[in-house]
Amino acid sequence: MENKNFEQIYEKYKQKGNVQAKIEIADELSTGLEQIVAVRRNSDDDLIAFKTESGRELDYITALQEAKAGKIAHVDVIHRYGRDIIRSEPDGLKENNLSELPSF
Repeated sequence: MENKNFEQIYEKYKQKGNVQAKIEIADELSTGLEQIVAVRRNSDDDLIAFKTESGRELDYITALQEAKAGKIAHVDVIHRYGRDIIRSEPDGLKENNLSELPSF
């Protein structure tokens, strides 16, 4: 019976995915979509506003509308808790997650 190193196989798989995710992100940014670079939270730690790379500061509703229209890179809109919610696109990269971005 063959002796496999499952962890090594999985790590190679993850590394390949990270490389592909970075290529896809670069392609997406070349389309002219704005990227969120900072967030603002309230006292309950909820996201309430977003800052884009061009310096625009968007309240939650405006950002939600732009995300639904496909004008913001790396975010998805999902419906939970009876409302639409902005979340990071699950692309495998931690550094562009909304929860990892600095505050403004």
